[in-house]
Amino acid sequence: MQVADVIGSVLASDLPVRVLGYDGSKAGPDTAETALRITSPRALARLATAPGSLGLARAYVTGELEIEGDIYTLLEGIADVTLHSLPRAEQLRLARKLAPIALRHRVGVPDLEYRPRGRLHSMRRDSKVIAHHYDVSNAFYEWVLGPSMAYTCAVYPSADATLEQAQTAKFELVAQKLGLTAGMRLLDVGCGWGSMVMHAAAEHGVRALGVTLSRNQAEWAQREIERRGLAHLAEVRHLDYRATPVAQFDAVSSIGLTEHLGRAALPSYFGFLASRLRPGGRLLNHCITQNRTPTTRKLDPFIERYVFPDGQLHAIGHLITQMNDNGFEIRHEENLREHYAMTLRDWGANLDAHWEEAVAEVGEGRARVWRLYMAACRLGFARDNIQLHQVLGEVVGPAGESGFPLRGW
Repeated sequence: MQVADVIGSVLASDLPVRVLGYDGSKAGPDTAETALRITSPRALARLATAPGSLGLARAYVTGELEIEGDIYTLLEGIADVTLHSLPRAEQLRLARKLAPIALRHRVGVPDLEYRPRGRLHSMRRDSKVIAHHYDVSNAFYEWVLGPSMAYTCAVYPSADATLEQAQTAKFELVAQKLGLTAGMRLLDVGCGWGSMVMHAAAEHGVRALGVTLSRNQAEWAQREIERRGLAHLAEVRHLDYRATPVAQFDAVSSIGLTEHLGRAALPSYFGFLASRLRPGGRLLNHCITQNRTPTTRKLDPFIERYVFPDGQLHAIGHLITQMNDNGFEIRHEENLREHYAMTLRDWGANLDAHWEEAVAEVGEGRARVWRLYMAACRLGFARDNIQLHQVLGEVVGPAGESGFPLRGW
């Protein structure tokens, strides 16, 4: 059994990449720009225990499989496996074929794989899950995200715009949709490192409160708020959104939070946000979505176990229905999926530019997780496997009165 032939049969019948086995075997065209190098029989053992994309991801994260050339180009060349893994029948066939290797080279689950405990979406479990992903290293995120420290889809005003220009454009787009003006009160839930909070305060004179379950994010954001001289307007607290003080806000921004919520939590989530808004107040919900109604709760197994445990993506129609049924009149909707592919492209370039520092800061395994996750998600957005939607809703008055303009936002 030649190693390259086994891996090649998993990837595609007309393999567009080279596969190089530790036994000297080769598969795929010699002219291909990218290659998979199998460096250890343990990679095959991982495929035996998790046939398909999860097994390949585990082998890459642990260094038993190397990628030569551009990782996005390689994943694009094997897009069916990258985005959809293998059919069940093919998984069983592969597991049987590789069973003898799995018996000789027993492999456990890599340490970086995270399986949270406790009641799903309880405050305690949610806090642990968020800490797992975000409380890694602020320095690492600074290298990947750039000066904006925005870990959500940017909005590119032109194809040649920089990441920083696009993130500023995104925050301004949110501000315009929410109709922010000086003196208004904004609640930003799942605020990350406080970028939207600081933009609203600095550019629009808004009194902004951000809440996040990540202590690292809250501490970094509060220091940055003080450094910029915005403490009289802006604040970020380490707090579950469900513990937000009772107040009548003029606007709420939810940028990248509903991906962390299960389907059952959506009614109470939108109902809670509606309760925090005055009549006429607006909510801008910005999140990754499924491209159609999902048939299962599960994310891609690699994303769920290494990147966003307990995450769940929803179809845009379901999100709009939940917003509409729980306090909001829908006023505008927009799909920005191509912008997220561009954002991930730029984050990936940032990581590559700081690769040695990133490995020294968080370890090679975690850096590999990020490189793989960003490239795979970029492909997902480019191929319309996932999408990014902004939905604008308003809490109307008791008699249906609205402060919404006749045209525009």
